[in-house]
Amino acid sequence: MFQAVAAALMVALWTLFGSARHGLSALFGALAVVGPNALMAWGTTRRPATMAGAALLSLMVWELIKILLVAVILLAVINGVPDLRWPALLLTMVVCLKVYWLVLLRWGRNKN
Repeated sequence: MFQAVAAALMVALWTLFGSARHGLSALFGALAVVGPNALMAWGTTRRPATMAGAALLSLMVWELIKILLVAVILLAVINGVPDLRWPALLLTMVVCLKVYWLVLLRWGRNKN
């Protein structure tokens, strides 16, 4: 959820202070991070594993699926989107990936 909020904020900022092309590139960067992460979260939590080995295997399989999906999305964007704005795409991806650190930092401070 926090990734989606950060993604929406980044797309809005790039569109507002950049151009529609920047916003579209930011949207594709957000999609490359948020989509595969949401799929992995769904896949790893849809059926609870009863054994630790099965849970670890499930986590590894879904992580592999996530990595492959990110690569496919990025290759499709690189090859299919003319006039791609790289700074918008990459910065949005970094912000979406790093937003978890802010959430963990905030939750850690609230528990103390």
